[in-house]
Amino acid sequence: MYLIYFAIIILVPLWAQMRVKGAFAKYSKVQSSSYRTGAEVAQTILNSNGIYNVGVEQGSGFLSDHYDPRAKIVRLSPDIYHGRSLAAAAIAAHEVGHAIQDAKGYAFLRFRHALVPVANLGSNFSWILILIGIFAHLSGMILLGIFFMAAAVLFQIITLPVEFNASNRAMQQVVSLGLVSGGEERQTRKVLNAAALTYVAAAAVAVLELLRLVLIYTGMSRNDD
Repeated sequence: MYLIYFAIIILVPLWAQMRVKGAFAKYSKVQSSSYRTGAEVAQTILNSNGIYNVGVEQGSGFLSDHYDPRAKIVRLSPDIYHGRSLAAAAIAAHEVGHAIQDAKGYAFLRFRHALVPVANLGSNFSWILILIGIFAHLSGMILLGIFFMAAAVLFQIITLPVEFNASNRAMQQVVSLGLVSGGEERQTRKVLNAAALTYVAAAAVAVLELLRLVLIYTGMSRNDD
């Protein structure tokens, strides 16, 4: 049973990553009809939405694209920043989707930002408390660790609507602004859907791990009784 469990939590994220890399590899070779770079796509969407306080910068790394709400910057990896492909347009538009969320005060994005300190604390200390509790047979310590981990899991769950909403906004923008043609919409959506799988996989694994720890805690509590 445990072998199946560990296979799931290892293989599901790997499968999601393979889907993302496969979609990127495929559609990074398909030039968009607008022939705009990812940086130009991002800037066009920002300007069309009246968002002039957000910059677009080239970052580093592979598929390290993100929106920094504190610095108000959309950072695009080199392949996306300079790329003129459908993959570059889709990913750049997705990150600007987060900037639009920020500008409009999207509730789930605000909630996720508020959870960041607690989620970081949970990620860093939950396992320390849980391992101490398991080895020392202290069920109360495990419960405290579970509470910390629950905050990190909640962050993963809240990330899902934030990411899906950003992708929906991205599709609306690239279509309405003519950044992709009608025949390119399906391919652009495939890139966005593949990227979303990584967040779904991460949330699923986090929930499974939390449930496993809850079962460990309840088992120790019964033994203590």
